[in-house]
Amino acid sequence: MNKSELIDDLKEIIKPYIQDETAFGQLTEDTHFIDDLKINSANLVDIVLDVEDKFDILIEDDEMENMLTVKGAMDIVSKKITAK
Repeated sequence: MNKSELIDDLKEIIKPYIQDETAFGQLTEDTHFIDDLKINSANLVDIVLDVEDKFDILIEDDEMENMLTVKGAMDIVSKKITAK
C-alpha cells in the first residue's frame, strides 16, 4: 500500500468524526486529530478501533499515544502491515 492510498483510507475512517471541515479539506501528514480536526478523545478511540478493523491489525495502548497526527497514524499502520 502506497502513501497516497493510506492517506485516502485514513481520511475515509476519520471523516465521520471531524468537527472542522476546513482543516479536513487541507489535511496533510502534519494534521493533528484533536487540535486541527477537533476530534474529541472518545472519538479518537473509535478511530483506532476503525483503523484496526480496516487494516486487520492490533494497536497497543502505548502506540495509541503516537496516533495524534496523520503521520503518526500512517507510521503505526505501515509498521503493523509490514509486520504481518
